[in-house]
Amino acid sequence: MIEIPDDMHPDVVPLAFLLGTWEGVGVGDYPTIEAFRFGQQVTFTQDGRPFLAYTSRTWLLDDEGNRVRPLATETGYWKSRLDGSVEVTLAHPTGIVEIWLGETNNGRVEMRTDVVARTVDAKEYTAGHRLYGLVKGELMYAYDMAAMGHPLQAHVSAQLKPVAKDLAAE
Repeated sequence: MIEIPDDMHPDVVPLAFLLGTWEGVGVGDYPTIEAFRFGQQVTFTQDGRPFLAYTSRTWLLDDEGNRVRPLATETGYWKSRLDGSVEVTLAHPTGIVEIWLGETNNGRVEMRTDVVARTVDAKEYTAGHRLYGLVKGELMYAYDMAAMGHPLQAHVSAQLKPVAKDLAAE
């Protein structure tokens, strides 16, 4: 059962299943890099306005699961409407900004890039497809990417568990 905060804007109720902090492990691969394992923390928050604030940070893991170094970071805003449509804006410190469009339905979000903008120094990246789903209380996702002259194909996927709130801090 998904808990919907009393002050949550009705437009983003379809995204309520994302609220909270999620942590876990994923795998990545692409023709331009070696396959890798990574750790990730994702946080979705809301403050009563018609969007969720989002942050994600990842780090490379060694064979024993220890953090080696930081990887990707992204931040943005997720909006939805009662008709199930979703709009997401994401910014990356590497010089990429994206607008994603998609839809949500029963604990699932599927979206594709509508706009990708890059700074002069950013790596070539042209399109993406993301699928998020709540499965048995865990957040699963897969991200396909078109970059560096390669067509859209699998890049990363992860399984994230909800992080329990620190009740002592409240």
